[in-house]
Amino acid sequence: MIVSPICEMIGIEYPIFQGGMAWIADGKLAAAVSNGGGLGIISAMNAGGDYLREQIRIARELTDKPFGVNIMLMSPHVDEVAKIVAEEKVAVVTTGAGMPKKYMGMWKEANITVIPVVASVAAAKMMEKAGASAVIAEGGESGGHIGEMTTMPLVPQVCDAVNIPVLAAGGIGDGRGMAAAFMLGAVGVQMGTRFLLAEECGVHQNYKDMVLKATDISTVTTGRRFGGNTCRCLKNPFSREFLKVEYAPETTAEDVAELGVGALRKAAVEGDTKAGCFLAGQISGMVKKEQPAAEIVKEIATEAEELLKGAAKWVK
Repeated sequence: MIVSPICEMIGIEYPIFQGGMAWIADGKLAAAVSNGGGLGIISAMNAGGDYLREQIRIARELTDKPFGVNIMLMSPHVDEVAKIVAEEKVAVVTTGAGMPKKYMGMWKEANITVIPVVASVAAAKMMEKAGASAVIAEGGESGGHIGEMTTMPLVPQVCDAVNIPVLAAGGIGDGRGMAAAFMLGAVGVQMGTRFLLAEECGVHQNYKDMVLKATDISTVTTGRRFGGNTCRCLKNPFSREFLKVEYAPETTAEDVAELGVGALRKAAVEGDTKAGCFLAGQISGMVKKEQPAAEIVKEIATEAEELLKGAAKWVK
């Protein structure tokens, strides 16, 4: 059995978080992951408070285990959803795209464990100073919005820089990745792409099929030209056209910002394989089957445990 301080901190069985994927990570998926012993997370995305409160209540109907909410701090509804998670007293809040300092007092008063996602050592230090209980160091192998550093160099440097627990994310999709994360100094992992193929994940079947068909070179990053909005997604007509327009001499940063508006919803909800933006990580080529969320969690934890038990064979 893997023993991790993050499990004791939150009250979960396995140190595995499900990523807060916009238009995908809802109350049903979060509950399924939490029932499986991990930490399910609902994405507040750019939706208003009514949507989030509904998803929290759906999760509570399906599980009595801890679950979390991911809040994008650049959302136009951030003040509202920040207040709602405090009122609902969710177990964990993960954050991205900004500093959560403004809300820390309110969340701490509600006994919420705050675990921001960071893409650099500097960000991790700022989050620790702001009062975060832990951080998730996410490398650029992950799907969605990413930073410059990859997981292998990022995680140990963050672990060395802060005195709070660190989870690893980005390019992790099985027990090998989880075992490697522990060796880098992490106390757990967060995964998004692997949970796209959970049976309880309500994303459009076309999305799942694209991940199932993916290979090691099926993802691409867009938004690098002007910085600050780099995104990893699966290759399709949308991403190819995006890159074509992005690097045209006449294109501006404002033009690039407009390119992706509504494209994620087209992928996740409508299953539009031509005009949708299918966010997914580089481990897409490793995901070969749909399974119940609980089976995914247990399989990864079991694989990692067996690998770590056998690690002594390398030491003579």
